[in-house]
Formats: sequence, C-alpha cells, structure tokens
Amino acid sequence: MDPLGARSQFVEVQNLPTWDQSQGVQDEVDGENQLTEEDDQLTNQLNSLESPFLFRQDINSKIVLFNGDVALLNCTAIISTSNETLTDKNPVSDSIHRYAGPELRDELLKLKGCRTGEAKMTEGFNLAARFIIHTVGPKYKAKYRTAAESSLYSCYRNIMQLAKEHAMASVGLCVVSTVKRAYPLEDATHIALRTVRRFLENHGENIETVVFAVSDVEEPVYRKLMPLYYPCSKKEEKISLPLLPADIGNTEGEPVVPERQIRIAEKPGNLEGEGLCTFCSGCEKTSFHNIVLSQCNFFLSFSGVDLCGRTVMVVVGRNIPVTIIDMEKALLYFIHVMDHITVKEYVMVYFHTLTGEHNHLDTDFLKKLSDIVDAKFKKNLRAFYFVHPTFRTKVSTWFFTTFSVSGLKEKVHHIENLQQLFTCILPEQIDIPPFVLEYDTRCLLKNKIIFLTVWSYTFFFPPSIF
Repeated sequence: MDPLGARSQFVEVQNLPTWDQSQGVQDEVDGENQLTEEDDQLTNQLNSLESPFLFRQDINSKIVLFNGDVALLNCTAIISTSNETLTDKNPVSDSIHRYAGPELRDELLKLKGCRTGEAKMTEGFNLAARFIIHTVGPKYKAKYRTAAESSLYSCYRNIMQLAKEHAMASVGLCVVSTVKRAYPLEDATHIALRTVRRFLENHGENIETVVFAVSDVEEPVYRKLMPLYYPCSKKEEKISLPLLPADIGNTEGEPVVPERQIRIAEKPGNLEGEGLCTFCSGCEKTSFHNIVLSQCNFFLSFSGVDLCGRTVMVVVGRNIPVTIIDMEKALLYFIHVMDHITVKEYVMVYFHTLTGEHNHLDTDFLKKLSDIVDAKFKKNLRAFYFVHPTFRTKVSTWFFTTFSVSGLKEKVHHIENLQQLFTCILPEQIDIPPFVLEYDTRCLLKNKIIFLTVWSYTFFFPPSIF
C-alpha cells in the first residue's frame, strides 16, 4: 500500500508461491493416482539410474514461476534484455523504461553498450527493484547454434554472478531470448533453467529467491520443462530423467561443445573415441594429453577492447602444439571460436615470445586458413599486432603478406615491446601470459645495459679527431 492507502502496482516477491508450493503435495498425490502399471514399470527401471538434477527441497523453495511483468517485481534486482547498444525496444525493456523513468535512459548512455553474453548493472530508479541488470542475448541462426548456446549461457551465468557479488537476496529474471533474436523458446528455456539450477547448487547459498517472470506464451513451456531441472519429489525426479536433453551442460550448466574441448569426432555420435584423442594425432588420453588440451585452450582467447572499442583476440604462439595436434581440426576450432567475434571489427595480438620451431604454423596452413574463412574475417580485422618478432619472422611475414594473401600487409604491425602495444591497447584490457611479461622486462633491462655501456664507452673514450 502507498501512503494514501491505494494498492501498489508492484508485486512483493515474498508473497509469490515458490515452485515447491505451487506444485505442492497435491500434485504429487494426483500424479500417483494417475500412474498406470506401465508407469510403475518405467519407474522401476529408472530406479537404478541417478538423475543429474536431484530433488532438492532447499533449491525448489528459492524458485518462483511468475506470469507477469518483470518490471513490477519488488526484489533486489530485475533483468532487462536489450541489444548491444542497450537501445532495443521490446516488451520487457519498454516496460522497465516506462516504470523506471527517464533517468534510466541517461544512465544507459554512460555504459557505452554491452557485448553479447555480458551483463551490466544500473540503479532501479523509480522501480520497486533496487537494481536493473542489463544483458544482451544472442541472435540465433541454426548454422551457429553452438555459439548462440554459449552466449545465452553466459547471459544467465553473468547475471547470477553479479547477484552473488553484490549480495543480492532476490533476482527477477525475464526471458532473455527475445522474439527479435529468433532463439527457439524451448531450447532457450533449457539453458535458462539448468544454468540457474547449477549456479544455486554451487554458489547460491546467499541467494534467497529467483523469479522466472514469463508471459502467457512462455509459461506453458516453463511449466513443461521445470520438473526436469527442479523435480518436486523423488518420483518426479525419476520420471523426468528420460526427458532430459542429450546436452545438459557441465557442472556449471555451460553447454558442452566438443570443439571447445579440442575434440572433434571423426564419426558423428562418437565423441569419446576408443581411448584416443580425436583432436590430437593419435595421442592417448593420459596426463600428457590433458596438458596438451590445456595448452590448446589457452593459445586462443578473448581479451578486452582496444582504444577504439574493438574486440581483442589473443594468440599465444608458444602454446600452439603444432607437432601434436591435427591441424585440420585446429582449423575448424579456430573458425568456430572466431565466428561470432568477426561479425564486427576486431584486432588480434599474436605473442611470438619464446616460440620454438615446434610451435610455428607453416605458410601452407596459414594460406589455407585465409582461403577458407568468410570474407568478414578479413574485412573486420583492423589490425594484427605481432609482438616480439624475430628477424626471420619479419622476413617470413613480409613474403607471406606480399605474395600469398592480399589486403593483410598494411594491417600487420611488428611490436618490439609491450610499451608499444600499450599505446594501442590498455594493459587492463589484455591478458598477457606471465612469461611474456618476464621476457619483456628482461629485454628492456638488457637494452638499458647496452645503452649505458655504449654511452659510457663513448663518454670516457671519445673517438680521436684527426
């Protein structure tokens, strides 16, 4: 109630029934009465299997399914879904702006946009919620499904992480995948439900309530899928087990993408292989193999942005195990990881620091990479920073960019030390391996010693003037 006694338009989260209450004991009793003999036999068969999403009363009591406007929820934070410039007009964002007031629009201008999969926070202004967490869902294309799945997971994961970091008691989640972005509702719901479930399991001890705010269209899908991830009894847990999708994510709910694990199967449906790694050239899955995988995971990584706001991709030459991995599959991995980055302008930083012969990519592979990738890879690459080059690599790069590929030569910049790199990319915007920092420091010290030695020699022993 407001001070004048009028009913408030905002909804108190603590007054909403939680998932265990809305399903309740009655649902379980009704379900038992309706079970047929065939259902009993199925349940008996499933008793020997354990569901990856166990019946957890403590988690169910934190979950609320609310058919209504997320902007009206009185909780610590609500979620707004938008585009990369945070100016999207959709039913969720329009309602939030309407209730929050014009101050929100001014505040969003200060954020200078938000990348797909990320989450940024502002005040709630005139809303009942104290904060608004803004996120950008991916545009869905069947061709790039795995990239879209990973980005949507990142949306929900980053939202929950912000809630944890700011000690939020309650969060109101809208459906991040808007109609404009064309993400299939059921697929998106699977990712939302399991990501929140895993986060509450692993990190949600201080989060009291998570509200899934849905529309009339979305509610039936959520009610259909929620028992898979939030079963309200042991029996429902067992019955839901065969209905779970093949990919239920890892322990954090993140989609398990074979390419991301540097394992691309030779035959569809056979990802595990016969004790051999399908990415490496026949190496056994030993502790050495795990080292190889960790190297592969870190030779190509996302970083921040340069001074022009363009995405920075980092390649660490020393971490490329060229002699071990199957380079054909490495090519596919590179294209997969880079595909959603290259839709807009980006730059690449290649650390050649302490790279040995066994880490060098041959020109045939680089030429093939150039021929295979889409035009956007080349068009949107604005700069290629080659850090700590040798004389040999400078010559090789000149020949390659002059005679093998076109349009790349003017984009390649040889960077002798990190101070040069920092004139283009701020230090806090790029992840630099420790060995690169150490090497750069040694080189700077060595150059200073050489300079002082030469200066001292010329000062004390000036050349004779005849």
